[in-house]
Amino acid sequence: MSVLGIEGLRVSYAARTGRREVVHDVSFEVGEGEVVALVGESGSGKSTTAHAVLGLLAEGGRVDAGAITVGGVDISGWSPRRLQSVRGTQVGLIPQDPVASLDPVRPIGVQVGEILHLHRGAAAGERDRAGVRRRVIELLERVGLDDPELRARQYPHELSGGMRQRVLIATAIALRPRLIIADEPTSALDATVQRRILDLIDDLRREEGTSVLLVTHDLGVAADRAQRVVVLRNGAVVEQGPTSGILSAPADGYTRQLIADAPALASDDFRRPAPPLFLRDAAAAAGENPYAITAEGLVKEFAVRGSTPFRAVDDVSFRVRRGTTHALVGESGSGKTTTARLVTRFLHADAGRIELDGTDIGALRGGDLRRLRRRIQLVYQNPFSSLDPRQSVAQIVAEPLQNFREGTRVTRRERAAELIDRVALPADVLERSPRELSGGQRQRVAIARALAIDPEVVVLDEAVSALDVTVQARILELLESLQQELGLTYLFISHDLAVVRRISHSVSVMRRGRVVETGSTENIFRTPTHDYTRELLAAVPGRTEVAA
Repeated sequence: MSVLGIEGLRVSYAARTGRREVVHDVSFEVGEGEVVALVGESGSGKSTTAHAVLGLLAEGGRVDAGAITVGGVDISGWSPRRLQSVRGTQVGLIPQDPVASLDPVRPIGVQVGEILHLHRGAAAGERDRAGVRRRVIELLERVGLDDPELRARQYPHELSGGMRQRVLIATAIALRPRLIIADEPTSALDATVQRRILDLIDDLRREEGTSVLLVTHDLGVAADRAQRVVVLRNGAVVEQGPTSGILSAPADGYTRQLIADAPALASDDFRRPAPPLFLRDAAAAAGENPYAITAEGLVKEFAVRGSTPFRAVDDVSFRVRRGTTHALVGESGSGKTTTARLVTRFLHADAGRIELDGTDIGALRGGDLRRLRRRIQLVYQNPFSSLDPRQSVAQIVAEPLQNFREGTRVTRRERAAELIDRVALPADVLERSPRELSGGQRQRVAIARALAIDPEVVVLDEAVSALDVTVQARILELLESLQQELGLTYLFISHDLAVVRRISHSVSVMRRGRVVETGSTENIFRTPTHDYTRELLAAVPGRTEVAA
């Protein structure tokens, strides 16, 4: 008997013109001890389908038809009060965002213990406060948190992203449910942390016999972890079956596109520098400094109250050839972003030297520093927070031109239209605000803004990490074409080695503020010399045998 059965599910949301159906006749099952992955891009209906199981649809959502059976019982028509008997006890949920899911003003132990208090007596030994506390410590230890007594007293902001996600897993398994719904449980985490979290879920599944419904946009993760895959597009199932069969012989064109777009499932081809498409004088090119960026011995420290300064960047050196992409790779806290801010002069290095096309930018002041901004631009990770919501897209893209007092209002508008076309967006987005655009569209606008004043170097700080693999693939293709057309040099900051493999020509691997290894992308991936690099490569999804 299946742990979860969904048959003919239809879900709609209230809209201005009536109700809009977003999930259309979805059917699938999750068997005992099985991992089934719901795969698709944003808007495909993955999370809506998963949340419908527990009656956790967003405001205005409604199940219009279909059956949802848990342990053979149809719960599709149950009231929220009655569903409380299912949540946690039979079905546990691991949400996507631990920051939004955890209460910032209550200790971790109190939050994990809450589900035990709500279902008092659901398990032996958890009927009193002392029993609940013992179980909370046991759970925090079970999910791999060091010093669980301390962690229970801490608040969410005192934990790392991976530790917060472990807390959510502890809550999900507290009452030993038969099914865990994991809704993009690792999408915001570093690759090594992602692997540890997925390993933990796998361990719990094997030891407890728990089934898992894994919601993900990344077929690489599904390839690693799921026995079966259900592919959703626009709220409907396009195909489903064993993972190996779906990956080796996909029947639907959309599935084939998802596989092609997943960087972890990409071929073994590596990028090699190519001359830009525009014609250049060979003699002049031969006389140029071949390196657009040279960093030597960079050091940056930050003051820590009551303690010795924290050294975020420690003797970092690398060079980036003109017209190529160099990646800085490492986990959170490795010093990647601090190094990028030193290169762009948003931070001043305490020691070391940075040259942009042979010019020492550390010595620049006043007008010279302002002119540097024309030559090097930055694209941030989160375009929604980096784009002014009060401005139209046309105003956002033209803003650098206005800041440098270039052209007239008419010519700036024309330049904005030209750039929007160059990043493959329709002209009508010029009048829209950022909130009216998708994540991928917003990132294209951010790239257009960065190109407005014709920079030589663009620093991309986790510029695709918040995007679905399908949207991510389109942005990477755009960056490659712009580099080829304009001869741009990229400094690409990322924690995702699968993406780095796809976009970069050379790589520096950073750990705890230092570069542990540097070289061509092909050499780093084929013959890594440092244990940390090998650990990062082992964490790339899509390369693991799925255990039954």
